Amino acid sequence: MHSCFTFAGDEDFLKNDIRVKSDLDAHGALGDAGWYGIRSILWAVDYELPKTVTALPGDCFKRSRGYSVLRCFSAMGRWESGNFPLLFSGSFDNGYYCHWNSRDFACWAAVPSQHTVMTDLPQEACMVTEFARLVGNIKANGAKPDPKWPRISRKTQLILDAVTTSIAQGSKPVEL
Repeated sequence: MHSCFTFAGDEDFLKNDIRVKSDLDAHGALGDAGWYGIRSILWAVDYELPKTVTALPGDCFKRSRGYSVLRCFSAMGRWESGNFPLLFSGSFDNGYYCHWNSRDFACWAAVPSQHTVMTDLPQEACMVTEFARLVGNIKANGAKPDPKWPRISRKTQLILDAVTTSIAQGSKPVEL
């Protein structure tokens, strides 16, 4: 299984966005776009953790163009037990340099398009408002948080951390 989540960050994004500043978000594309690739693969394997995770070396893997955070990268996980007794691998490519993965879509040259969705508040404000509503419902009405999401978030973060460790170790497999 392969997941790809990339987009073409313009020069302003690559210079100024919080996601490319190591003192604000040291994971870069891994912590941003990588979260979605990891989560989609976990969903497909019923949230079972892989046995190993390996960062795949390549031009995008390096902290390229003089930047201090990852701008694009690839990684893979291997499942060898549990619900997937046969060897199963999931890989993901993520980055800020392109709107398609050239390895997968070498003949496809679609131009990115912009879609604007008008809302009363920015998406970040909507997210905080929804979070506050959920917490308020717990406090005021005794509602219980859904235990599913903390477990899934933790598994996603474990894989993200394993990719970070693999990067630091020169693309060596990291066991989970």
